[in-house]
Amino acid sequence: MTRDAWPQSSSTSAQPRRVLVVAHTGRPEASRVAAQFCRGVGLAGLQVRVLDIESHDLERAGGTATEVVPVGAEAARGCELVVVFGGDGTILRGAELARPSGTPLVGVNLGHVGFLAESDVEDLDDVVERVVSRRYEVEERLTVDVSVWCDGALQAQDWALNEASVEKLSRQRMIEVVTEVDRRPLARWSCDGVVCATPTGSTAYNFSAGGPVVWPGVDALLMVPISAHALFARPLVVSPRSTLAIEVLSRGAATGVLWCDGRRTLDLPTGARVEVSRGRLPVRLARLRQAPFTDRLVAKFGLSVEGWRGTAERRTSSAT
Repeated sequence: MTRDAWPQSSSTSAQPRRVLVVAHTGRPEASRVAAQFCRGVGLAGLQVRVLDIESHDLERAGGTATEVVPVGAEAARGCELVVVFGGDGTILRGAELARPSGTPLVGVNLGHVGFLAESDVEDLDDVVERVVSRRYEVEERLTVDVSVWCDGALQAQDWALNEASVEKLSRQRMIEVVTEVDRRPLARWSCDGVVCATPTGSTAYNFSAGGPVVWPGVDALLMVPISAHALFARPLVVSPRSTLAIEVLSRGAATGVLWCDGRRTLDLPTGARVEVSRGRLPVRLARLRQAPFTDRLVAKFGLSVEGWRGTAERRTSSAT
């Protein structure tokens, strides 16, 4: 799309329209594409907000910003969208900024699989047009809230969009845990860890650990043991109203570590208890296209569907 062809905002509101741009500026391509997006929406009359830690790289790539803000819970407040350029890790970082204010998030994939991303970099012109004209729908994704208890006292709280996992801290030793659902004991495992995931995270760490793929429209929580030495060590799918808990047994010699979305960690001493429940705040994702999740699975994983003829084709074939 040429410079003169960028769409124009039709908003006549007295309130300026703003978007927060987040990019993996450690990758030159991400900075370049994000800068191009900034110029496009800026020419259409939208104000562009960027993070102070990224502003220099984006400016050097040719991007222009109206506002520069620090990283924090207020970064996205007052913005229509948080637009992220990078892989799933960068999109999870964007979710940390978007969730406190309930600002919708849209990702442009520059990573590998990119399940959380809505568009690829080749679709940048379309992304600009849809953001400017507000041609997208917003859906809420379930999150989990995480509490860590030690000796009956609350030590820490966190949250996750994809998963919270309790893992062994030492490579040489398995971790000994006992799990529970809704305050009833379930199983004791000697394992490498336990993943507690959301449907959104079912295609992330949960998938690698052998857990099921759950469609995003399903309200559920997942618990998946990692390499457990036990006869009963199967992935579990429970009600979104349930509370999952994992206790690091004091009888074991190994301590553990809590990971939230693979980004934030907390060391767990023996005797620590981790509780996982449905999050108080969802993450709102902006959908530019309403493609079925099945199609996303096929495209992202490169699944073979050779031989599929479809219901309509089969009916036509049967009639003849």
